[in-house]
Amino acid sequence: MTSKLQIPTISKVSEMTEVVGMKNFVGRKMQKTVKFMGEDLKISKLLVSEVLEIQALAKITEETDGLNVLKTVIRSAAEGGKDLTDEDFNSFPIDELSKLSEEIMKYSGLGKEAGK
Repeated sequence: MTSKLQIPTISKVSEMTEVVGMKNFVGRKMQKTVKFMGEDLKISKLLVSEVLEIQALAKITEETDGLNVLKTVIRSAAEGGKDLTDEDFNSFPIDELSKLSEEIMKYSGLGKEAGK
C-alpha cells in the first residue's frame, strides 16, 4: 500500500524591511517640560494636522471668543489635556492657561520666539 504524501510548498518569504529616513518619524511627538501653576507639565509640539485644526477653529471663532482655540491648543499638546472638560478649564486662572497656550505655540514653531 502506497500513500501519496503531499508536502506543502513554502511560498516566497517576504523580507521585513526597517523603516528608515523621514518615514521613521511619522506620528512621533517631541516633548519638553514647562511650568504650569508652579508645577512641571509635559507639553508636545503640535503636529501639522493639529495646527490646521486650530487655524480653522480660529477663523470660525474670530468674532466670538478665543477661549475655544486656547482649549484646543492645550487639549492637543498638554499631558492629560485630552481629559479636560470645559468645566475643568473654568477652574484655572485664565492667565496661566494663556501662558501655557503661548508656550505650546512657541515650542511648536508658531509664535514670536518659535521653536524654543
